[in-house]
Amino acid sequence: MKPNSAHGGDFWKARTDTGRQEIGTIWTQCGADSEYKTLRRVLLHKPGPEIEGIDRPEPVLWNALPDPKLAREQHEGLAQKYRDFGIEVNYLQNTENAPPNLYFVRDLFVMTPEGAILTRLASAARAGEEKFAARTLANLGIPLVMSVHSDGIFEGADLEFVDESLVFIGIGIRTNESGARQVATTLKDMGIDTVIFQTTYGCGHIDGVLSIIDRKKAVVYPTRLSYMAYSILKDRGFTIIDLPDMNEAETTMAINMVPLAPSCVLMPAGNTKMRRALEEHDVECHEVEVSELMKGGGSVHCMTGILQRDMG
Repeated sequence: MKPNSAHGGDFWKARTDTGRQEIGTIWTQCGADSEYKTLRRVLLHKPGPEIEGIDRPEPVLWNALPDPKLAREQHEGLAQKYRDFGIEVNYLQNTENAPPNLYFVRDLFVMTPEGAILTRLASAARAGEEKFAARTLANLGIPLVMSVHSDGIFEGADLEFVDESLVFIGIGIRTNESGARQVATTLKDMGIDTVIFQTTYGCGHIDGVLSIIDRKKAVVYPTRLSYMAYSILKDRGFTIIDLPDMNEAETTMAINMVPLAPSCVLMPAGNTKMRRALEEHDVECHEVEVSELMKGGGSVHCMTGILQRDMG
């Protein structure tokens, strides 16, 4: 008996393209294989009523209580900066009953060359924020290549591409070994190697100690980055730009920047020493005022989910 089409009959046609090849056809344009190539598309969340009526900052993991009106105005300014550079701005969808930290979109997912890895946040105060990203990414037509699960804990700001074939993952208070291994396994299937190392006490994420801003340029918090990571960067020929001022590092989050293109960054305003050090290394700097939003414990990089960069 001849099988019907669903079981290999005359009208059966096998799916032959890889997941990466289907981006732009079945799936919407997305993907990234670096931290620095030209940025095309981001995902943000403008803080809504969820940042109002909070009595104390500590239970929601904040440093201080922001002024909600000013925080929203500054967030609009951040979004406009991206638009000014021709970057498409998308927003988290269906955010009714949003938790107060949702505007730190970086933590919710990581973009890979084949789609997004959905994270699993470490703190009880933020548990479940991932579902807002999952719904939005699906609605945007972006493939979810993996969701951190079981006992795994992993946040997006704990991963940085060194180049197209290597990523760093930091483990510590926000990412555990199980979560890091799960992500590393998924990346290995894409041909990307992973180096996992311990973050330092008092450091939330790896993006607080390292920012890759060009193919061979990295900004480093010199007393906090793992020596293993530093050695790998040096062995690969990176120019290391040390954070020049610890006060800027701690109070105005100087390293919390987003590359818009190679050697072109968007950084929080007020970091004059950091800007001078970057410009001495031929880095084009653009500033945005986010001081009220930083009271939540993060800055430009923390608030920006990457949907698409140039690849290859």
